[in-house]
Amino acid sequence: MVKKSIILVICVVAFMLSGCAMTMQPVTGVIFNEAKGPLLATSNTGSSKVGVAIAKSYVGVVGTGDASIETAMKNGGITKIHHVDYQTKNYLGVYAELTVTVYGE
Repeated sequence: MVKKSIILVICVVAFMLSGCAMTMQPVTGVIFNEAKGPLLATSNTGSSKVGVAIAKSYVGVVGTGDASIETAMKNGGITKIHHVDYQTKNYLGVYAELTVTVYGE
């Protein structure tokens, strides 16, 4: 009985530390991660407008938002993309966020 309880506790702790809420990440941080990375670049010139789109995840159970390039373009009034960057945040696998930023005209 004690052996089964110990195994159960180990499994629960391992599950909790595995980080259920995740986003794409250029680098990995088990406890904390906040990083930026490039997503796309074009040959178009000029980037006077900026559009942002965000998606979030809570404990890997609830995910909400729209971090698409299309939504970021609409939010910034952009018709020609110059480049696209993204930023990820992950706190202990409890909260994760992906932000897509589009620069263009």
